[in-house]
Amino acid sequence: MAVAGRQAPRAGRPTPSTSGTDFRNAAPAPIVLVTGPEDYLAARAMDSIRKQARAASPDLEVTRLDAQTYAPGSLLLAASPSLFGEKKYIEASGLESMNEDFLKDALAYLSAPEPDIVLVLRHAGGARGKKLLDAVRGAGAPVVECQPLKKDADKAAFVAAEFKGSGRRIDRPAIDALVAAVGSSLAELGAACSQLQLDTTSTVDVATVEKYFGGRVEATAFKVADAALAGRSALALSTFRHALETGVDPVPVVAAIGSKLRTLAKVAGEHGSAQSIARTLGMQPWLVEQAQRDIRGWTPKSLATAIRAVAEADAEVKGLARDPAYAVERALTVVSASARAR
Repeated sequence: MAVAGRQAPRAGRPTPSTSGTDFRNAAPAPIVLVTGPEDYLAARAMDSIRKQARAASPDLEVTRLDAQTYAPGSLLLAASPSLFGEKKYIEASGLESMNEDFLKDALAYLSAPEPDIVLVLRHAGGARGKKLLDAVRGAGAPVVECQPLKKDADKAAFVAAEFKGSGRRIDRPAIDALVAAVGSSLAELGAACSQLQLDTTSTVDVATVEKYFGGRVEATAFKVADAALAGRSALALSTFRHALETGVDPVPVVAAIGSKLRTLAKVAGEHGSAQSIARTLGMQPWLVEQAQRDIRGWTPKSLATAIRAVAEADAEVKGLARDPAYAVERALTVVSASARAR
């Protein structure tokens, strides 16, 4: 049993490590810290650790603790020897809001963790509990970093790894199409990967992604944006009106147009190969190449006119206009005209 005031750590304690563990490689250990604000990655890591622990010990005894409402002694009680000798798995969540009782007991337990018990600590971020986190890291316990994937390049790498791990194949253009369609939420992106892996048998291509996710709000919004930036006013307006009829909100449509224009502006100010620009801006090389093609012929004046029109539409669809749809249509007309005026 783990008790306060123990003197020396047990043999076999983990050795210090300075690098984090990828969520896919998370494995049972006497203490595992799962840290970072991305709950989807954290849930994946903790599910994996729990399944591995249960596979090794089918009669695994699972205890869950909430560090915010923690009662003194609960951790030490959960870690006490089982009457029937079952292996133990303890999961403590909410460390970002931990109370002082949990901090005290966790530090005491950390001084000499039970080698046959798996203790998983979940901290979603913030400064609270830094003393405990520093102690966990200093003890060399595995740390699973769960940070948000904000860049398209990181999301694309996530999709590629999901398919590689399942032994399935997906075309590179299909990866980019999937990120564009459902990349706003990592949980949805992960679910989309799972659905494609389950429902398809051949290599996933762009047509497959379009079949399953072409109707998503994100995908529809970028179709409208692509048409406007290509100067195809009629197509942009008809696609937008169809989107409205199917329940799409104007806000993500304006956001997509703005995102496309900002990409053009960023790429227009850079020099070098698509690869070097992509590294500098944290973008996908194919996206840079597309922007380099699209920016040809645009003048600073026409680009500024389009950006200004979209900025006005953004304010209008968020409450300044009585008719948000009309505000978007006006912006689409201006963007399309600016594109044709290149």
